[in-house]
Amino acid sequence: MPAEWRPHARCWMAWPCREGFNSEATCQNYVEVAKAIARFEPVSMVVNPRDRKAAQAALGSDIACVEMPIDDGWFRDNGPNFLINGQGDVAAACFAFNAWGGNYEPFEDDAQAGPRLLSQLELQMYQSRMTAEGGGITVDGEGTLITTETCFLNPNRNPGWSKGEVEAELCRMLGVTKVIWIPGDPDEDETNGHVDGLAAFVGPGRVLVEAAFDRAHPRYDVLMENRRALEGQTDAKGRLLDLIFIEDAWQCVEGDRFCASYINSYIANGAVIMPSYGLPGDDRAKAVYQQLFPQREVVSLRIDNIAPGGGGIHCITQQQPDHNPS
Repeated sequence: MPAEWRPHARCWMAWPCREGFNSEATCQNYVEVAKAIARFEPVSMVVNPRDRKAAQAALGSDIACVEMPIDDGWFRDNGPNFLINGQGDVAAACFAFNAWGGNYEPFEDDAQAGPRLLSQLELQMYQSRMTAEGGGITVDGEGTLITTETCFLNPNRNPGWSKGEVEAELCRMLGVTKVIWIPGDPDEDETNGHVDGLAAFVGPGRVLVEAAFDRAHPRYDVLMENRRALEGQTDAKGRLLDLIFIEDAWQCVEGDRFCASYINSYIANGAVIMPSYGLPGDDRAKAVYQQLFPQREVVSLRIDNIAPGGGGIHCITQQQPDHNPS
């Protein structure tokens, strides 16, 4: 599985359609994210047939709509996990999907979204019987994967699976050779502590880590535990991980599901698309990304109507690697 900063052929998204998360304001936030990414790479939006006309009108002609029955708009989690081999051939891994441990019904169409899209694209698919979501993994493209214990080891995902069995399946499906486990977040009920709100590879041997610098932070202990789990770790090539710490926007959290993570961003061709929350921390986070990716434009977007749903920009996007990068 290639690193997210490698060249992309396009970005995939899914139009929000679940009742309670498909307001006009939410759809407009999706449009803003899609148009920001489309400045740097092609974007395709998976849409329910009933939403095609409204979605296309909002998105404009530069963003293609692909009709497919779906249940929700978090395509990072139920969409295909694209792979690429040494010859540049693109395929994808698809895991079983049960709407984050059965949090939502229905989810049957979302569970088939990956296979259906790959059939349309005529790409090879590798299917796993293990339940997993794309937001639960981050990879360096060089054999290393980070995930959380509270998510894929949760009985609501994979009852009866041992830690070793889950790890072996991640390696088999995604072509990684080393899995680094961090504790996750036992108090986060929406995704059970997806790693894409806690840590993300941002370069070979380099990980951006969500941190708490203030003991008043409501997740101080959780974030410190994850930080300690990463300190001293090495990647698949034996390199000591270089950890870069960034504090989330915890001061603006509204409700239990609110996603206040700056780590939950999208690395596009020539850009980083990151969230902003109207706080001083926005500028600090933007400066961190600019330092990490000096050759890319850093674009910050308000996601006021996405974050309350429990996810961010990374959660609603899925990159397809370029099979023949220049």
